[in-house]
Amino acid sequence: MPIDVAKATSAEPRTTELAWDHKDVQLYHLGIGAGAATPEKPQAATDPDELRYTLESALHVLPSFATVAGGGMALAGGLSAPGIDVDLAAVLHGGQTVTVHRPLPVRGRATQTSSVPAVYDKGKAAVIVLRSEIADDDGPLWTCDTQIFVRGEGGFGGDRGPSSRLELPDRAPDLTTERQIRADQALLYRLSGDWNPLHADPEFAKLAGFDRPILHGLCTYGVTLKAVIDTLLDGDVSRVRSYRTRFAGVVFPGETLRIRLWREPGRIQASVTAPERDDAAVLADTVVEHG
Repeated sequence: MPIDVAKATSAEPRTTELAWDHKDVQLYHLGIGAGAATPEKPQAATDPDELRYTLESALHVLPSFATVAGGGMALAGGLSAPGIDVDLAAVLHGGQTVTVHRPLPVRGRATQTSSVPAVYDKGKAAVIVLRSEIADDDGPLWTCDTQIFVRGEGGFGGDRGPSSRLELPDRAPDLTTERQIRADQALLYRLSGDWNPLHADPEFAKLAGFDRPILHGLCTYGVTLKAVIDTLLDGDVSRVRSYRTRFAGVVFPGETLRIRLWREPGRIQASVTAPERDDAAVLADTVVEHG
């Protein structure tokens, strides 16, 4: 088995230096659709609220930028950890949590400390759990918990891991909104650091079992958080405390995201589906905790 669980989970934490500036933040925001027209903002490119994501003199940083700061090193670090040697064609992003300790700066230098707390046995697949803690000279900035789903690597008799399934509220959503994914969205998003050819190369996508390239799960993750902040959190990125999701299905560039949102005390629960495919599930168990 390419995954040596004991070696991966007992290895010393690895450190990586990260650096980013306003251009990285702006590129990420554009990659998740900032400046694109939405039902709420038909003139988004020049909307003052939208310029907070695209204009360097007014820039606010979405907390989901944490997943790509420094070039998307968190996911890459998990796949290069000691004891882990897997085929990229078998890898899917299973879940993601970002916990924000203070607002992300527009530019910064920080140290990422990464470890593999667990590898779970899901039968036909393995789930690698990666924790990355990022801090700068002023202290902790954010923590990323990443679940990497590797097909064909289960069945080794390990712990199945905890269940994080979350039922949707038994009432109509407080808000439903849609976001159009451009046909070239994955090509733009991957410039923020996720170079997996699954999102660009049709031949590689076929090897992975898809008839065409799929959108990055973390792109959907960012699009959804931006929609939550823009519609229910007054556009205030600093209100987000944590954001978690499970990637329940794929999105193909050119499709639409239907985002249903429920307000609850201190948090917003979301469900994201693809209406072109009978509302196929895309993101599940999705919660934004806020102040």
